[in-house]
Amino acid sequence: MPRITKEEKARNRQNIVEAAGRMFRAQGIDAVGIADLMKEAGLTHGGFYNHFASKDDLAVEVCNASFAASLGVLAQAVADGDAPAGSPLRRVVDDYLSTEHRDAPDGGCPSASLVIDAGRHDETIQRSYAAGVEGYLTGFAAELAREHDGEPDGGLGPQEARAEAVLLLSRMVGAMVLARAVRHVEPDLSDEILRTCRAHALD
Repeated sequence: MPRITKEEKARNRQNIVEAAGRMFRAQGIDAVGIADLMKEAGLTHGGFYNHFASKDDLAVEVCNASFAASLGVLAQAVADGDAPAGSPLRRVVDDYLSTEHRDAPDGGCPSASLVIDAGRHDETIQRSYAAGVEGYLTGFAAELAREHDGEPDGGLGPQEARAEAVLLLSRMVGAMVLARAVRHVEPDLSDEILRTCRAHALD
């Protein structure tokens, strides 16, 4: 049997991470079996352990990669600056608290889709999730401070900006979790949660 190249091995690993990202978000880490995961990735069951020591190791990589992608979106919004659609944070809030994000639980930011899993799993997964949360708080605080710079009252100091960032992320994640929890049985309520929090997240 021919040996696979380093490039093929790297591509297979990436396929596993991407498949796991979709499945872990949509179903939860514990609900996803390795056999089904590898089938989704287009690989054989036995090949999993050529890439990862355990499903928890894979979950850490998924969490890291997912947050990196989401934080990249935040960084790009900040780099784009103010636009007709609003400030960078206004655009991030509107995109995050959209019905499109709500209705695609297998994609988007892991802050809402993996929040329960992070609390239930061991410290390695929690550390990865916490690092992602910290990335959001740091980015939010910096942008909040920038957006309030030059105000008559002196704007936001570091502690105030940090507190506002914590509130903002908590509102966004909480709203998305609630909206997804009721969207099938009470779609109007789900829409109301998103609409209300979009309007007031930055208050």
